[in-house]
Amino acid sequence: MPNSSSVSEFLLLAFADTRELQLLHFGLFLGIYLAALLGNGLILTAVACDHRLHTPMDFFLLNLALLDLGCISTTLPKAMANALWDTRAISYQGCAAQVFFFLSFISAEYYTLTVMSYDRYVAICKPLHYGSVVGSRACAQMAAAAWGSGLLNAVLRTATTFSLPLCQGNELDQFFCELPQILKPSCSVSFLREVGLIVFSVCLAFGCFVFIVLSYVQIFRAVLKIPSEQGRHKAFSTCLPHLAVVSLMVSTGIFAYLKPSSKSYASLDLVVAVLYSVVPAAMNPLIYSMRNKELKDALRKLFGYIYSSLIIESAQVEVIWLCSFQPMAQLLGSQPL
Repeated sequence: MPNSSSVSEFLLLAFADTRELQLLHFGLFLGIYLAALLGNGLILTAVACDHRLHTPMDFFLLNLALLDLGCISTTLPKAMANALWDTRAISYQGCAAQVFFFLSFISAEYYTLTVMSYDRYVAICKPLHYGSVVGSRACAQMAAAAWGSGLLNAVLRTATTFSLPLCQGNELDQFFCELPQILKPSCSVSFLREVGLIVFSVCLAFGCFVFIVLSYVQIFRAVLKIPSEQGRHKAFSTCLPHLAVVSLMVSTGIFAYLKPSSKSYASLDLVVAVLYSVVPAAMNPLIYSMRNKELKDALRKLFGYIYSSLIIESAQVEVIWLCSFQPMAQLLGSQPL
């Protein structure tokens, strides 16, 4: 029976057996990855450059965009490379690094979403105290706590998981090094150590989920008391994108970790893994920009600035070309035929 010391690589799940379908998956993932880079990059640029977006909510949105980029950049490039080069292998160290970074980013993203629910609660339920409760220092401390908690969770889970001996081979039924898939070939006796850490992580995640639910119960009660319809609509517009992202992340995460483990669920595993590890990074910028008027205005200004810069640059290039072409034309015209 092989153990962790004798395993030098893992074999990831191939998306398809035929070369044409592998290239199709590569193109599909490349499009999703570029969309995620573009969407989150635009949000980062808009929030950083527009002074109107220097608010606590937009600060947390900036952190969320960074975490989304980290999540998708940890899993998708290796999957695309495997599909392009028709291989399944990932090194033992590379798999450990992938688990560590993905757990860091996904955990920090969940904690950031929890902090964002608190931000919305204070903004709607206690608006007079919002400036003092959620100030710049408090925002920095909450963001640092989310990133630090995600990092600590990743260190503990990765160190515990990769210290377990492997007794059932090195094949993983997933396109990236997902924690439940790595635990499958682990020895049952040593597996008990990981169970305790899993229970602790689940309890912590459940506590965050309960906090989010209770926050939104208070938020909805406060919103329903707003007399004007315009005020209720504005309050809901700032909460619904966050609630949609939380619902998608929680539902897919719970299903991925709690559903029955079987070969018959391999294709379903793949779909769920794509939903919680790949799709949110591409969808979150769209979800948050649809109802955020200030963000949409900032993106329009950014696009306008980029377009005008390109026009000015092309005009400068044309002027330089004409200036360099005119003396040459005069020189050629002055020479006798």
